[in-house]
Amino acid sequence: MPDGTVKARCRKCGAEEEIPVYNIVNASENPELKQQLLEGKLFLWDCRRCGTSNLVKYPLLYHDPARKILLWLTDGVPEVETQMAKTVEAEEGLHDYAARIVDTPGEMMEKIKIADAGLDDVAVEICKYVTAQEMGKSGIDLKFFRLEGADGRILLTYPENGEMQVVGTGFSVYEDAAGIVARNKDLHISGLSRVNAAWLAEHIR
Repeated sequence: MPDGTVKARCRKCGAEEEIPVYNIVNASENPELKQQLLEGKLFLWDCRRCGTSNLVKYPLLYHDPARKILLWLTDGVPEVETQMAKTVEAEEGLHDYAARIVDTPGEMMEKIKIADAGLDDVAVEICKYVTAQEMGKSGIDLKFFRLEGADGRILLTYPENGEMQVVGTGFSVYEDAAGIVARNKDLHISGLSRVNAAWLAEHIR
């Protein structure tokens, strides 16, 4: 059962509705909710007045004890983020987790896919950076999609001309990136932190 509701306004007709939402998704206890999250269904609602499909964002905590990841979809309030970071830091059982703040439902979905593939998100960010440089598109919004084939080729997606494009990079690029992370203490993350393109740019200058 949903944990509560939030008010949302239809982007087309302006009608306001109470949308059922979840506060926490535990991947081990509720795998069906995890699947709905990955499909985007937890963030979509259809307007009862005009039928328009809308996206609603709300604070959500994703916990996968098997893969030891914790994701916090923030509402953008600094005080709340600070309190959440302190709470995570105080929890003894979370000290060996990859704990991340994410700003959009899409970013949360990507982090889950990365973890499910058995990859490190810091190394994946480096892969995305290297791929963008090779494409000559430094500002491109690359997202991890999946591993493909026996050699584990990494597929990334990006928007272009109103459509999603796919670009691949060899797993050796990820292995090199993982080596960089292992050797560079500045890339070792502790506590609840953002790990995205902006964060990486600050650490590879």
